[in-house]
Amino acid sequence: MFENLAEMFLETKKNYGNKSAFATRTKDKKFEKISYHELFEQAENLSTALIDLGVSACDHVGIIADNRLEWILADIAVIFAGAADVPRGTDVTDGDICYILPHADVKFVFVENSQVAQKIIKNKDKLPKLTLILMDKDSIPTEGILHLYDLIERGKSLRKLGDERVKSRIQNIKKDDLFTLIYTSGTTGAPKGVMLTHHNVMSLINHNPVNFTTEDRFLSILPVWHIFERTFEMLGIARGSCTYYTNIRNLKEDLQIVRPTFLASAPRLWESLYQGIMANLDKAPKINQSLFFLAYSISNHFQSAIRFLKFQEIDLDGRSIFHSAMIGIYKIAVVLVLFLPNFVLDKLVLRKIREATGGRLRGTLSGGGALPKHIDEFFNFIGIPVFEGYGLTETAPSIAVRTFEKMIIGTVGPLYANTEIKLLDLNTGKQIYPAKNGFGRKGEIHIRGPQVMKGYYKDQVATEKVLKDGWFNTGDLGIMTYNNCLKIVGRSKETIVLLSGENVEPNPIENKLLQSELIDQCIVVGQDKKYLTVLIVPNLNKFKNYGTSLEILSHDKDVNKQIRDEIKKLISTENGFKSFEKIQDFRLLPKAFEMGDELTAKLSVKRHVVTEKYAKLFESMYM
Repeated sequence: MFENLAEMFLETKKNYGNKSAFATRTKDKKFEKISYHELFEQAENLSTALIDLGVSACDHVGIIADNRLEWILADIAVIFAGAADVPRGTDVTDGDICYILPHADVKFVFVENSQVAQKIIKNKDKLPKLTLILMDKDSIPTEGILHLYDLIERGKSLRKLGDERVKSRIQNIKKDDLFTLIYTSGTTGAPKGVMLTHHNVMSLINHNPVNFTTEDRFLSILPVWHIFERTFEMLGIARGSCTYYTNIRNLKEDLQIVRPTFLASAPRLWESLYQGIMANLDKAPKINQSLFFLAYSISNHFQSAIRFLKFQEIDLDGRSIFHSAMIGIYKIAVVLVLFLPNFVLDKLVLRKIREATGGRLRGTLSGGGALPKHIDEFFNFIGIPVFEGYGLTETAPSIAVRTFEKMIIGTVGPLYANTEIKLLDLNTGKQIYPAKNGFGRKGEIHIRGPQVMKGYYKDQVATEKVLKDGWFNTGDLGIMTYNNCLKIVGRSKETIVLLSGENVEPNPIENKLLQSELIDQCIVVGQDKKYLTVLIVPNLNKFKNYGTSLEILSHDKDVNKQIRDEIKKLISTENGFKSFEKIQDFRLLPKAFEMGDELTAKLSVKRHVVTEKYAKLFESMYM
């Protein structure tokens, strides 16, 4: 058990020094690896140079870069210096630069390349005096700009002369010191600086319920500055695993090259992989399609039976022992009958599907949003366990996560160690869990535990709104199942209140619509209106015979009719939707939602941005 990240890094260096730590793609499409010993040596050299430049303990150092080796070098170096980093991706907007860097009191900024440096330079009149440090090897620093690799050499020379200031800084790091200050790119309002301490993240690393090993290979694709990806990588460092950096453009190829054992991403990636697999199936001969659906159906029934017998099926009603026993007898029969055909078809059919992800995945981690049920079931039933988790930037990020022992589809698993939860009734504020008859009841999630943030930087008012007596109000709605797992059912802040007074959770409706191959993106709207409507981005590939752009599709009568029929079929009483949850009208959007505009870094829709941007279109559905 370690109190801070720096201590953990040094222990990893001692235990796994010769093992590969990170791997990055070279121009010839090969992965170049760096050992843990070399990684931490370079980071300590860089940290020494930062201290020599004037970085003090508890300072805030900016890092504006995407997934690359130099990112983790800068991150570790800042931590070794006893400072905290303020990270952001290269797609950062001018507005965020001009707000975040001054607000965070940043004096030194690592920038990925000259293009990012220019973003800062052109806004210099709105910024304090900053020292810029280039990270990319091919970028040549101009006057007044430093280079990361020059600083590594500078620190190396200082250490040869006996400079031990890094050692002293590490010894003085306290568990409640900040290790990072992350500004949320949330779905509402201006960015807020989330203060996360060493204790916050170490509480998750020290009690990680998923058993990673030194032989695991992680593929990194989420923005590395996002706390989900970052904690995932820190878990890899703690276990001596190797992390390979990739991107969306190279993902398909890198899955085959790396053959990862674990991959963490947002639900959108799993949806894309699912759609890709199904698109390939559409092109396959009919016999192959029939074989797949037979194999999938058998696996579905077989795996469902196994899950029930292992007490891994969601229980929202508190089944009686007698009821469970009766179902159990049936499930045993299913297992006995399907064992052999499931084994054979898995080897002949489903294994080939798994090869699309490299064929070695022990599990996938999904977070940053709700995973649609059909996607969740698909990957689990083809033999790729999905560790869906739940948390926020403010909880570093994990609150709950599935484990091998509690792989319960439809939930985000049990709570992390030392984490307390209470669910409050939205209307009365009364605590409904833990309480008598509290299982299976929906309430607003409040969390208390070692992973909860210190607060929002320089924003006591915002902090007090969400943190009271150590309890953090997540703004999410959840249910505790009878098998002690958490199920997320929506956001209290996203709840749509119709003119009739009915409260509607848009997420289940949107997730159902996204099951359609015709629909790529959507957002349900209707706050203070008589009924619900939806804005939809159609799947361009499915309508390629009707037009080459979303703009053309949005005006096509046949496309609109097909979408209307699809909405009516999916959002129906037969599918469990109430009358006031049905969609009364829709509009097709001429442009897809994009990260940095309508989407956050977690690929969550910024509802306020979409409703403002398409206000006229939105209002046209209520005239």
